[in-house]
Amino acid sequence: MSGVTIPPRSGPAIRARHAAAIAFGALALLWPALVNFYPLVFSDTGAFLAQFFARFMVWDKPWIYGPVLGAVSAGLSLWLPAIAQALLVSATLWAAARVLGAARPARHVALCLLLAALSTAPWFASLLMPDILAPLLVLALFLLAFAPGPARRWPWALLATFCIAAHLAHLVIAAAVLAVIALLRPRRLLPAAVPLAAALALLLATNLAGHGRLAVSPYGAVFFLSRLVADGPARDHIRAACPASGYALCAWADRLPTDSDAFMWDPNGPVWSHPGGPPGLAPEAGRIVTATILGAPGAVARDMARNTAAQLVQVRLGETLGNYYLDETVGKWLREAFPAAEAARFRAALQFQDRIAPIAAPLQAPQSWLLLPAALACGVLALARRRRAPRQAALASLVLAGVLANAFATGALAGPHDRYGARIAWLLLVPPALAVLARPPRA
Repeated sequence: MSGVTIPPRSGPAIRARHAAAIAFGALALLWPALVNFYPLVFSDTGAFLAQFFARFMVWDKPWIYGPVLGAVSAGLSLWLPAIAQALLVSATLWAAARVLGAARPARHVALCLLLAALSTAPWFASLLMPDILAPLLVLALFLLAFAPGPARRWPWALLATFCIAAHLAHLVIAAAVLAVIALLRPRRLLPAAVPLAAALALLLATNLAGHGRLAVSPYGAVFFLSRLVADGPARDHIRAACPASGYALCAWADRLPTDSDAFMWDPNGPVWSHPGGPPGLAPEAGRIVTATILGAPGAVARDMARNTAAQLVQVRLGETLGNYYLDETVGKWLREAFPAAEAARFRAALQFQDRIAPIAAPLQAPQSWLLLPAALACGVLALARRRRAPRQAALASLVLAGVLANAFATGALAGPHDRYGARIAWLLLVPPALAVLARPPRA
């Protein structure tokens, strides 16, 4: 048909295709919730719901994720925040791909399908916990520092601020990623650092309002003490310092738990048997932590390094999939604050019936096989492509920094858990995948 001119695609049509790709990517990443017939939840999800519906300032959680979770749910359904999370992950991946020149609808769908099939990404996109915000933080800071031109960066600044403030471990991740940005693109460090400053201010303000304490983490010393007790140095210090020190924990000097979770959460253990609970023990915990570090810095550093290494290889899903007190925590708020049909949907979910873990089990091995090659590929990209593809190299560098910082913040400061590693390990697959997708097609 010579002489016929095909009109160029209109701007709205192109934007519609892009939006459709992002939506399809979100759908792919939401598949565990779809198979479960309900978003995945954790016992802590109930505490986050309490932050919104009871205006309750939980002692060990920033008052950030919970209010957003409750507000997005609108008291109607937890499907609303689950869908929002999946869309946020898909949209952030799309934006990162644009920076690398790999943002094409088909390519984006391919990336999301890859992550959906071979990584833990969909399990955390479907889980109503702030865990998904750890990898999104790394991507948001990458966009703030490396997106070219005068692109609108304020949405990524808001996202990074929310991600940092939602979980205290994310402060460490942000600091590590910013340190790499300072090396690779120092002129963009200040804009990229604004979210960290804003998150710190937000934490100070909410803790002052809710706990009456101008602190980033009013009771965080209790968590670190549990780690030092489990590893041994704090246990040795308490035995040596008692009874002269007058510690309340002197009553436990010869029977302190050797497991950090038992120390922290056993209702008859040293933390919860203290008259003031964790907040009451926090001042003493701070003194013991300081004395332990000063008294045995080598042992503390050795244990922190060992726990960081252990966290790097703990990347399984198990603890996020079972019915661990879900009815008493999440179900309670669904019955009190949501329509009756929502509680019925929650109880009909496979997770509530302890039937979702067998579906996830066969999918654990592929990610485990891919993570080491992906980490090595990130290292190659970071070192070998700094001149030819600096943005690809930068993304790989930031991802490696984020994964290492996450292992330190969770493993060394709280204790290695599979959930902490699995929530961000999938990000290692993104830089190599985008590097392949960014290659121009062969002529």
